[in-house]
Amino acid sequence: MSRILVTGANGGIGLEIARELAQKGNEVLITSRDLAKGKDAQSKLGDEGLAVTLFKLDVGSEPSVEELAEQLATEYTYLDGLVNNAGVFQDQHTSLENVQMDVFRQTLETNFYGPLLLIRNLLPLLRKSGDARVVNLSSGLGALNEMGGGYPSYRISKTAMNAMTAIFGAELSKDAIQVNAVCPGWVQTDMGGAGATRTVEQGADTPVWLMTEERRLLPQGKFLRDRQVIDW
Repeated sequence: MSRILVTGANGGIGLEIARELAQKGNEVLITSRDLAKGKDAQSKLGDEGLAVTLFKLDVGSEPSVEELAEQLATEYTYLDGLVNNAGVFQDQHTSLENVQMDVFRQTLETNFYGPLLLIRNLLPLLRKSGDARVVNLSSGLGALNEMGGGYPSYRISKTAMNAMTAIFGAELSKDAIQVNAVCPGWVQTDMGGAGATRTVEQGADTPVWLMTEERRLLPQGKFLRDRQVIDW
């Protein structure tokens, strides 16, 4: 059994990842910026016979990230996994020329700086695992070889996340910490919208696989979609 933290798990892909990890017998810790929504998710999983532990986290707030890290360090001696799922998508209908700078900054704070700070603050616990894994939920919209117009702050935040994944993948290999990023595809969530083509189960498949598959079979510092390494 592994102890795994999943951020933004009050709904969507995060909730499904938490559900499937718990179904596999793991100890799952979930976070939510809104505690009421987090408690609803915790209750929903509880009704399915799945016990998860809830923590409050606003991943776009450095003090909130530091507070969570301090709380986890007080309550636990190690952490086996971190799924950086929490994120925002606020610039669907704008261009790089017109996107408001406060939207740009908030998107980077939540989608890039937050996960970066969370990994850094949780490294002491992850290093004590012996087989720690970090999965960053990215997007094909952030892949340089698929780059196009629209969604500017979201695209750039995910490109930065992919670069961070590759760097951490190289730097943390010596600590037996595996780091990868995943494009879940266009998933039927509040963020993805009604027209999305993939279910939350399909979106959660690769992150759950990276957390539970035998380590020697998995890549390091790569970007994946549908369990396959893809270029970015």
